[in-house]
Amino acid sequence: MPQRRSHVAPSAAQTELASALAALRESVDAPVDFPDAVVAEAEAATAPTPALDLRDVPFATLDPEGSRDLDQAFRLERRGSGYAVRYAIADVPGFVKPGGEVDAEARRRGQTLYAADGSIPLHPRVLSEDRSSLLPDVDRPALVWTFDLDATGLVERFRLERALIRSRAQLDYVTAQDAIDRGEGGLAELLPEIGALRIDQERLRGGASLNLPDEEVVRTADGGYAIERRHPLPVEEWNAQLSLMTGMAAASLMIDAKLGILRTMPQPDEAAFAAFRLQTEALGRPWTTGRYGDYLRDLDRSDPLTLPVLQAAATLFRGAGYVTFDGTVPSETEQAAIAAPYAHATAPLRRLVDRWSLAICLAVSEGKEVPAWVRESLAGIPDLMQASGQRASKLDSLTVNCVEAALLTPLIGTAVDATVIEARGERGTVQIADPAVTASAPIPVGTEPGRVVTLQIVSADIATGSVEFAL
Repeated sequence: MPQRRSHVAPSAAQTELASALAALRESVDAPVDFPDAVVAEAEAATAPTPALDLRDVPFATLDPEGSRDLDQAFRLERRGSGYAVRYAIADVPGFVKPGGEVDAEARRRGQTLYAADGSIPLHPRVLSEDRSSLLPDVDRPALVWTFDLDATGLVERFRLERALIRSRAQLDYVTAQDAIDRGEGGLAELLPEIGALRIDQERLRGGASLNLPDEEVVRTADGGYAIERRHPLPVEEWNAQLSLMTGMAAASLMIDAKLGILRTMPQPDEAAFAAFRLQTEALGRPWTTGRYGDYLRDLDRSDPLTLPVLQAAATLFRGAGYVTFDGTVPSETEQAAIAAPYAHATAPLRRLVDRWSLAICLAVSEGKEVPAWVRESLAGIPDLMQASGQRASKLDSLTVNCVEAALLTPLIGTAVDATVIEARGERGTVQIADPAVTASAPIPVGTEPGRVVTLQIVSADIATGSVEFAL
């Protein structure tokens, strides 16, 4: 898939950038290190030994290259005319003592943050990247979902069990995609088939996926920084469908139990749909018929105007949040983009709320009472997740801004061509191709998205991440 990397090499600007990125951690209250008491408890933590032994099942994980915090592992098999999917989730509820030091620190953090100079984990690394991570060739307790799918990929039945597993392979996206393209998928051989069926089920439900290009600041071999922008690989979308399927199953269990926490998002209103239609018409890619999810799925990812369309579509994916309930199911349970009730339940190493979802689902599946600590603390989880989400968004945007300013510093006083992604009167969001920078800049009034404008780089402040352009 198309990928662009813009590189900030070691230099005076690089030194200034390193200082700016370090300062960002302080500004968002995101300490890397854990208090000694938290580390000590994590080092001593053990999870219950499951009665069910699934170590003979050849699970595999699939994550970005070099990942250590492995939340999920899958096993895909044919079963009659359909399929059996096992999806194992790291048993974080088993390792974290409710009310303990690790629990309290995780509630303060909310989620793992990803900075340019390394991650800021939710849990001490001895847990998140070692003892509870589903690393290959080691025994691990896990919460294993088992799904029976029919020939169309529809879930016929599912169950959740605590089990001991042993992953056989740690796959990464690029290598796995290459192997699948060569017809050598190995443990991921059925992933394209099942993933495509689940995408079709999404279409039948009326769901929609945005799939904007990823934008990530990465370290380079020479000690510099780079911004990488790329479209997700097909294998990432297929893999995401397994997680979505599991989140929908978790939601259904909690709704049946009348106790849980859902990830909801309202359906876009008519005004939002009308505005999006006008934007697609202005871009020459009009959405005239059918559901918006089908329109977005059918966009040509090689079309240079697809990115402006996807940017415009982001307005349809707003308002997501968490809703808790205990005794009465809320009237609004659906995540509109998924077109079904949905819960976060597949990333407990990196996201706080998943531990609550999994603890509830396991108790319901085993016919036991939901733990008291879950019910007592459930109502406060949305606020904790909202606060951590704001920290993550702030850190992401400020990091990218600082790196982009460093990329443009050597070009101050020169002119660059930029494609208008979004127009708002005299200003707009523009995409510079080289270096790969997205920015707010002045544009001629009446300029339509997709047009190319020429901008002069007037100034770039690495410390604040601000860049000034002129026409």
